[in-house]
Amino acid sequence: MKGIIISKIQEKKALKKEKLLKSAYKLFTEKGINATSIQDIVDDANVAKGTFYLYFKDKYDLQNKLIIEKSQKLFKDAIDNLNKNVIINFEDQLIFVIDYIINVVSNDKTLINFIEKDLSLGIYSDVNEIINSNKIGIKEIFIKGLKEHNIKLKNPDVTLFMIIELASSTIFTSITNNKPLKIEEYKPYLYSAIRRIIKEK
Repeated sequence: MKGIIISKIQEKKALKKEKLLKSAYKLFTEKGINATSIQDIVDDANVAKGTFYLYFKDKYDLQNKLIIEKSQKLFKDAIDNLNKNVIINFEDQLIFVIDYIINVVSNDKTLINFIEKDLSLGIYSDVNEIINSNKIGIKEIFIKGLKEHNIKLKNPDVTLFMIIELASSTIFTSITNNKPLKIEEYKPYLYSAIRRIIKEK
């Protein structure tokens, strides 16, 4: 009985946190973070102001956690789709993941404008509790692929970080400003650069 009560309390807490995240995302993308107050968020989520501080330090902490959540979901969905396809070549697997993410954010301008150039937060962040159900993440796929294809890199973690940062910063500019090229025209240059990075010892 005690376990059921604790479970229900945890469920309620998780629901309140999710309501805060959803309300904040809606308000941040509609009004902007500077024009959105914590009071606006709790009013929209219909929770007490004190509840906000159980989960977040301030609205910037909430914004950061939202970016991490959205980025992690993009990688998770991309990997789920990769697993539905038979792609043997390691470089092609990595390009598939990046391409999937590009296609999603290209069709969701609200999302790309919110994440901006911070896609790597979904991988390189101390906050791992948001989406941790995805046991095999992009890091694991990257390391596994290197071993299976006998690709020796000086520092695989740094290489992956460079690839994600390169993709994140350049696709944002390409999608939002069509510079230096529209995204479909830019993709071949990006993918060629990623292949070169992987081949560097």
